[in-house]
Amino acid sequence: MTYQDTVNWMFSKLPMYQRQGQSAYKADLKNSLLLAEHLNNPQQHIKTIHVAGTNGKGSTSHMLASILQEAGYQVGLFTSPHLKDFRERIKVNGKVVSKAFVVGFIKRNSRFLESRNLSFFEMTSGMAFDYFKEQQVDVAVIEVGLGGRLDSTNIITPVVSVITNIGLDHTQFLGTSLEQIAFEKAGIIKPHLPVVIGETQEATKQVFKEVATRQQSDIYFADALIQEVYPSDLKGSYQQKNIKTVLQTIQVLKSSFSVSEQQIKKGLLHVVKNTGLQGRWQVLQELPKIICDTAHNTEGLKYIVKQLEEEPFQHLHVVFGVVNDKDLGGILDLLPKQATYYFCKPNVPRGMDADLLAEAFLKEGFVGNSYLSVNEAFMAAKKEATNKDLIYVGGSTFVVAEII
Repeated sequence: MTYQDTVNWMFSKLPMYQRQGQSAYKADLKNSLLLAEHLNNPQQHIKTIHVAGTNGKGSTSHMLASILQEAGYQVGLFTSPHLKDFRERIKVNGKVVSKAFVVGFIKRNSRFLESRNLSFFEMTSGMAFDYFKEQQVDVAVIEVGLGGRLDSTNIITPVVSVITNIGLDHTQFLGTSLEQIAFEKAGIIKPHLPVVIGETQEATKQVFKEVATRQQSDIYFADALIQEVYPSDLKGSYQQKNIKTVLQTIQVLKSSFSVSEQQIKKGLLHVVKNTGLQGRWQVLQELPKIICDTAHNTEGLKYIVKQLEEEPFQHLHVVFGVVNDKDLGGILDLLPKQATYYFCKPNVPRGMDADLLAEAFLKEGFVGNSYLSVNEAFMAAKKEATNKDLIYVGGSTFVVAEII
């Protein structure tokens, strides 16, 4: 099989949460442990950093990887979802996994993968661990896929666990209160190993403290401990919280890794160059200014709206699409009405119909039209916008993926 054949097989044969939603979600670690055993437990041969959270875990993971790369380490990075190519999920020092490794891994293990009916993410996690072991990385930054306690990645024993923040997202899997969701994320806290919490939130602080006490783990609340932040090439005021989380995590890591202040500063300034991260307050062009961001839940969009308010423009154009399990209630209350909306359906099975999305928005007094595709909506916005206007593209990772 060619690389493309292999990827097509993975997408068609295996349940994939990001594309299908609830039907692909598996709430236990049995398959992940079986696959790890089948692969001779590669995760036990590498040092890891485990990163969970409702928002900011992707940016935080990339910043950590960038800093450790600047410090001279061979750094694995496992994140999700990908934007353009599956291989973006698995990188070493910013370089994506080779096509040959992906093809070879599936070829060697396809019988096992099919016989156990592994989910897309279970299989991909195993592939990442296997690759990082083969590449002999010094450390791998592992981003949780969904939740924490029962996530496929939660078979590792990390040097440090990181939880960025807690918001109401994926409530059909993780619980309907911040406390319940915090408990699921706190599942990555391991006995006698430190945990860094990015944001101190009244509703969740006690949950984290109780789990850390039970696990006899040192706990650090980054926003209370870090006063000064360094600049980063990841723009957007919301990154300030992520930077504090990263700085506190590096402080904890200094007992295991040698990292200078200069390397921290360089790492934060060269995240995109070092890791290839895309879609975080990314400016695609000027005149008119076009910005895209993968923020897709109420908490994430709150920061986006705040950031948009700081931008100078004559008129705002918003290219917007979501997945069909998204709670529109909170989003409708947040987004600016002084704008023209271009509603679209991302090209995945979970994508919400553009007409339904438009109907929900127009009922609340928003102005805009629905389009047959993300590209058509994007082209319409570009045609309407003057050089003094601003075009924002977002609502879903999958919308952003189609225009970058």
